[in-house]
Amino acid sequence: MNRHQDTAPGARAATAVADPAAEREEAGRLWLYAPGRQAPERVPVPTRPPSGDAGPLEAVLFDRDGTLVADVPYNGDPSLVEPMPGAREAVAALRGRGLRVGVVSNQSGVARGLLTGDQVAAVRREIDARFGPFDVWAVCPHGPGDRCGCRKPAPGLVLAACAHLGVRPARTAVVGDIGADVGAALAAGARGVLVPTPMTRAEEVVAARAYARDLPGAVRLLLGGRSTGEGAV
Repeated sequence: MNRHQDTAPGARAATAVADPAAEREEAGRLWLYAPGRQAPERVPVPTRPPSGDAGPLEAVLFDRDGTLVADVPYNGDPSLVEPMPGAREAVAALRGRGLRVGVVSNQSGVARGLLTGDQVAAVRREIDARFGPFDVWAVCPHGPGDRCGCRKPAPGLVLAACAHLGVRPARTAVVGDIGADVGAALAAGARGVLVPTPMTRAEEVVAARAYARDLPGAVRLLLGGRSTGEGAV
């Protein structure tokens, strides 16, 4: 398996901790966390982007593993959370410009029985403690075979996060490290920016409409600047 299936070769992997049936979430619902909430709200997966023209950027949604924090497969241990280089500064820069920030994350370890909902929440709390609370977290707890509408590259997580924030997808950007993140953005009608890592496939880099070498670069691109290694097509 590889990063595109929620894991990475050679990295520390979780061991089975749960009965998948006990944590199984119906395919029509995703997990949404608002600031201060300890447990997720289970909300219907949106299926249709709201209409609306593009305008000034209002919100930026980040992938979790490999984008905001180092990719540890099926991580349910808050002590293993390690922010990616420049990630905290990038998020702070967006907040400084008055933009809303959120996280959209596939967590198929829940469906596979490798993670519990409590572990997903514990890692979320640790990331919020490191970065400051995000305005919304939208999490897909399903597996690849569940045929849900929220597992990236499907648009459900992005649409749900935008609905919670009260922003249009057309005024939202999604930043991630693989093609599924950018695909979810495009499917939702949002803007996608790819920040490649060694796990990003070459064809995903070639296909990216906008790219940056790191998160600070992605933020510069979104805010209207550009430097070497960043661009949009």
